[in-house]
Amino acid sequence: MSGRQLLVGPFNRVEGDLEVRLDIADGVVRSAQVNSPLFRGFEMMMQGKDPRDALTVTPRICGICSISQSTAAALALADVSGASMPPQGALAAALLHGVENLCDHISHFALFFMPDFARPVYAGRAWHDRAVARFTAQQGSAARSLLDARAQLFHIVGLLGGKWPHTLAIQPGGVTRAPDARDRIRIQTTLRAARRVLEAELFGGASLEDFTKLESIAGLEAWDAGDVGLFNTISADLGLGALGAGPKRYLSCGAYPLAGGRMTRAGVWEAGAVTAFDPDAIVEDVSHAWMLGAAAHPAQGVTLPDEEMSAPGYSWCKAPRLAGRTVEVGALARQAVDGHSLAVALAAEGGVRARIGGRLLEIARTVLWLQDWAAALDPSERFMADPIPEPRAGSGVGLVEAARGTLGHWLRVEAGRVAGYQIVAPTTWNFSPRDAAGVPGPVEAALVGTPVGAEERTPVAVQHVVRSFDPCMVCTVH
Repeated sequence: MSGRQLLVGPFNRVEGDLEVRLDIADGVVRSAQVNSPLFRGFEMMMQGKDPRDALTVTPRICGICSISQSTAAALALADVSGASMPPQGALAAALLHGVENLCDHISHFALFFMPDFARPVYAGRAWHDRAVARFTAQQGSAARSLLDARAQLFHIVGLLGGKWPHTLAIQPGGVTRAPDARDRIRIQTTLRAARRVLEAELFGGASLEDFTKLESIAGLEAWDAGDVGLFNTISADLGLGALGAGPKRYLSCGAYPLAGGRMTRAGVWEAGAVTAFDPDAIVEDVSHAWMLGAAAHPAQGVTLPDEEMSAPGYSWCKAPRLAGRTVEVGALARQAVDGHSLAVALAAEGGVRARIGGRLLEIARTVLWLQDWAAALDPSERFMADPIPEPRAGSGVGLVEAARGTLGHWLRVEAGRVAGYQIVAPTTWNFSPRDAAGVPGPVEAALVGTPVGAEERTPVAVQHVVRSFDPCMVCTVH
């Protein structure tokens, strides 16, 4: 058996720094090590600060999912202080967060994932000319139309949140700006305009409702219109359904906390069954991270970087495990845990097509949710609790669903100051290194079996697998 090693990276079109070391034999990946090579240390920055500084500091972890970080911080502070959002405040916060997640999905599909199929390596494929015209970086028609719709959607964030990224609008007790009737009309108008673009281009003229009614992979494969149809054609030709299967164990904490409960269910999906999600079962393993200390639950965890970068560590990313097992997080996980029939079928498949299909499904469902929430805004009601208790002592956790999956902030306050702050981000779950038992993280496992050509230095199939997880490496190492 002939073999070689290949270091792939840094990856372009990825938020942050990423390297993947591959062991290759007989033309396929036999094992992989995923490295997050840039340490940032936001958890250390929070030590000794006023707990409310988390609302300013932690959103700076990332420039594309800052509202997710802001929401998690606000919920952790609320948990410590006993604050709660009025129903309309929670609704406005969900609108802000949902718009950001929707825009992240649009960006991933149009800018990060699909441009790989416009590469010359695929010249001669029946679909290649369409991919070039639609998704060539900075030139394809998708970049103009879909990203213009994305830009318009962010006007909603500007209206409700003042700015994006790094808004301070979401607080433990609600949101800082109460929209009026005119604002509600503007939000609804913007959502309708974005919906028209998505239906015309992404879904090929069909309604979002039609796409959300799909119940099977066969139904998805039969969708031949728009960008979804092009993706299906490419997927069938390249076998993306069978490429890059992960652990097929999916976690969601439930998306968008509203007055009546979270919009989607929380739980762990595996082999068609959903079991309860127990946050107390999370442990961050550091055996293969450049970190000192022992494995611990985030509430007791610390961030002590190993400046010597000693072996067997090979990444600045910790290895979170749930009850000792790896889980995959993201749009597919959310939709499967929530019980959508198409997502459940895709979750059982578990590969590149499944993750992209789950994201497309979530785009359609999210727009419909946003329209319902906008219609339910009531300017006559309160959007902020009064007063908001000051966090003096105690512990709290904020769990939210960012675009890329489950995000948690764990906060400990003593004498009015931060005594501990730990974050487990979606890409920390997905791009984790091995644990003490040698079990690879979800992406490392998904890369096993991926084909690599004899002359390839940046294998295109490896990139499809990695990008299907939509990595955000700056969040990974926060």
